Amino acid sequence: MNKPVGVILIIFALVLGYVGVNKLDNSGGSVNILGIKINAQDKGEKETAYIILVGAALALVGGISLLNSKK
Repeated sequence: MNKPVGVILIIFALVLGYVGVNKLDNSGGSVNILGIKINAQDKGEKETAYIILVGAALALVGGISLLNSKK
């Protein structure tokens, strides 16, 4: 029973990682006005992306540990 749950957790971790990286990548923007580059970042979205990435890492560790268990 542990192996299917471990595989599901690993797949879930990959999806969460993808979502987190995309959210982190899209959290900022830049504009060029008269040769001056202006950058802006959304702090709340960046923090949310980090939380999602930590959740992905935890799910990955949990899935790997379930796959390696000896039951």
